[in-house]
Amino acid sequence: MKILAVALLYTGLILGANGALAGPLQEVIEGARGEELKALAVHSGPKPLPEASFEGPEGTIGLEAFRGQFVLLNFWAVWCAPCREEMPTLSALQDEFGGEDFAVITLATGPNAVPAVDRFFGEIGVENLPKYRDPRSVLARGAGVFGLPVTLILDREGRELARLVGPADWHSQEARDIVAGLIAAEGA
Repeated sequence: MKILAVALLYTGLILGANGALAGPLQEVIEGARGEELKALAVHSGPKPLPEASFEGPEGTIGLEAFRGQFVLLNFWAVWCAPCREEMPTLSALQDEFGGEDFAVITLATGPNAVPAVDRFFGEIGVENLPKYRDPRSVLARGAGVFGLPVTLILDREGRELARLVGPADWHSQEARDIVAGLIAAEGA
């Protein structure tokens, strides 16, 4: 009995210590993550991303333009079939949560010509996401993105909290709970 009590005490201390290391935002993500987003890797602490600019509809822009918002940063390409499948879910997430606290950024990485990006968005009926491009993959390489799609969850300072390699339903209840939880945690 005494051994069991000591084991439970140490288990509680270990679990509590790991939670303390993760931080409240990572705990929000972990708490909402389930089967749908089981591949979402939550980091123990925020990871800085390199400063890099990319092309937007109105000129050159960087992630610093989104400081103050949580960001779901999706790296994709016009030739990527899984990207085509998940893009409407990213659009739906932006429709629901996009605003001063949250933004979905879709970043076409690699040689994705503007007409091809326009055609891609038109074919899948996405009209609410800006068409950002990283033609030389500067941000993608700097962030360690080597396959597509890859999606990062960024905190309000532009640091990476979590990463998912591969496609996902970004309008699933889990994804919506993560975004709502992050916004609520910061507002509390």
